[in-house]
Amino acid sequence: MKSFFKNLGRQKKIPTEIGLDQNITTTPLSGLQIQAEISKYIHYEPSQLVVGCGQSVGKQRDHNEDSLFTFTITLGNGINSQPFGLYIIADGMGGHQYGEVASNVAIRTVASYLIRKFHPIIADASVTLDEPLQEIMQNAVKEAQHAVMKAAPGSGTTLTAVLILGQQMTIAHIGDSRAYSVQPDGRVSILTRDHSLVRRLEELGQITSDEAAIHPQRNVLYRALGQGEFLEADIFTAPVPQPGYLFLCSDGLWGVVSDAEIFRHISEAKNIQSACQNLVAAANAAGGPDNISVVLVQLLS
Repeated sequence: MKSFFKNLGRQKKIPTEIGLDQNITTTPLSGLQIQAEISKYIHYEPSQLVVGCGQSVGKQRDHNEDSLFTFTITLGNGINSQPFGLYIIADGMGGHQYGEVASNVAIRTVASYLIRKFHPIIADASVTLDEPLQEIMQNAVKEAQHAVMKAAPGSGTTLTAVLILGQQMTIAHIGDSRAYSVQPDGRVSILTRDHSLVRRLEELGQITSDEAAIHPQRNVLYRALGQGEFLEADIFTAPVPQPGYLFLCSDGLWGVVSDAEIFRHISEAKNIQSACQNLVAAANAAGGPDNISVVLVQLLS
């Protein structure tokens, strides 16, 4: 086994003695691919979530309107060990009064609602959950909507919240912060859908993706928390990326850092926290036009 791990990621020629073309070579593996190979031979008990986060005001703003929240519990008792995690990013709407208040109230309200809901289950293994997870998330968003409208009238915020229970995650999303799945083979797949005017124009085929990237109204949202009495959030359930990572970020990151760069910084980092700090640094190096928030989560099982 030791020799297998030692040779992972090296480029070498296939011996001609076995009758193959001597010009055939293997491709060096990325750090994520090596980790994925190693994880095939390692079992983690109990299953657990590892998380990192990073944030910056950016280079062109004088205050931070982003808010983030991470909460992780590992309960190992030899019988039932389901990791529980809650991860939220909110980006207060720039140009609106109290944008930073809106984002902070939003994450605190959603987090408070969900932790209150799940506390009895965490405290007592005999307690069961009767409500569907998506309905619970919807109610948390509704409560946050009312709280934002009361605390910061006329303002608004994005909200991307992920609740992980065991191997599944339930996502509630409004606005243009994003959730991604980052895979060891280099795939960086967006899980959420931007509620922006430019994204809608792109979906309708009226502009191209290249035009969308430089469109003067690319930051205009048609759906945000705190805007209007009725709010429809995107809520869905999916498996937690494994192997790989769940990645959340505000548009201050994804607007200036490409998918390829996101993968490179994650795969080359020595640990999750370093990956987050490197991603924030990359956004600032690209000009840092907006506030930057990132959360990176890995499920070990």
